[in-house]
Amino acid sequence: MEKSGVVICGHGSRDPEAVAEFDGLAKAMMRRLPEYEVAAGYLEFARPTIREALDELKSRGVRRIFALPAMLFAAGHVKNDIPWELNSFAADNPGVAIECGRDLAIDARLLAAAQARIEEAEAKSPGPRGETLLLVVGRGTNDPDANSNVSKVARMLWEGLGLGWAEAAFSGVAHPRVSEALDRAVRLGFPRIIVFPYFLFTGVLVKRIYAETDAVAAAHPGVSFLKAQYLRDHPLVIETLAERLAEILTGDNVMNCRLCKYREQVIGYEPDQGKPQAGHHHHVRGIGTAQSRDDHGHDHDHPHEHPRDHRPDRRGVESKGRRVRD
Repeated sequence: MEKSGVVICGHGSRDPEAVAEFDGLAKAMMRRLPEYEVAAGYLEFARPTIREALDELKSRGVRRIFALPAMLFAAGHVKNDIPWELNSFAADNPGVAIECGRDLAIDARLLAAAQARIEEAEAKSPGPRGETLLLVVGRGTNDPDANSNVSKVARMLWEGLGLGWAEAAFSGVAHPRVSEALDRAVRLGFPRIIVFPYFLFTGVLVKRIYAETDAVAAAHPGVSFLKAQYLRDHPLVIETLAERLAEILTGDNVMNCRLCKYREQVIGYEPDQGKPQAGHHHHVRGIGTAQSRDDHGHDHDHPHEHPRDHRPDRRGVESKGRRVRD
């Protein structure tokens, strides 16, 4: 019988806490999927790399691999970087079949996990929800479709929880940035503001979000600021990731590409339609969490992508729940 395995694909971070939390998620998936060989790898800043994880599974005799991106939305990492890694491995290992799952996306389970994190923060300082503003902070990317998902999450949590208002902000690349959004939130006059980083793990960016919140809170002592925890390894996150594997097996693993700027002429990104995709993390792959700055002067987890600046040079594929090919 053909031996199957699962590789959990993470972003990676220079922050050891972030790496430890991802490792905890990978171990939880090992327990959740005892019938599979499970390995985990990173795109950048930590080891093992995704390629090393794939090689490990092959060394265990695995000949069919399911790749699961442990990432919230389909932006450059899911559309470009992970397929690049999988394509490269597949080209060098024709005897191993690889199928890739989709991003975690907007999912009812993740919204329930977000609700739990927000309610944990509320319990520390009870107050009327009608007088509460929720600020949902996403990572930020140069893909407008992925950014719009953060706004949708904010809207669904706002209405579902009966809060007074909700805003969306981003840690980088997209606008509004966190400090700008916090200043606006204060001006709106709500006495209580909940800041919720819609991230899977901690890291430089999450810690910066909390630090910016503390700075604004110190300047406005009359406003109550609550810092909700990110999603981390909430049981519903584990279930959502396991569901992405089930979707591959049932043939229901289809990404929503209707507003993908590489497929459609999205307003403001028309030149990106049909542009070949490629990975762009080669210079920071596997450098380890101990390094504080890479050769390009980057000083945090996220690559400094800016709208319309991406210039890939080799064609990859998007994940569709089938073998990846060049």
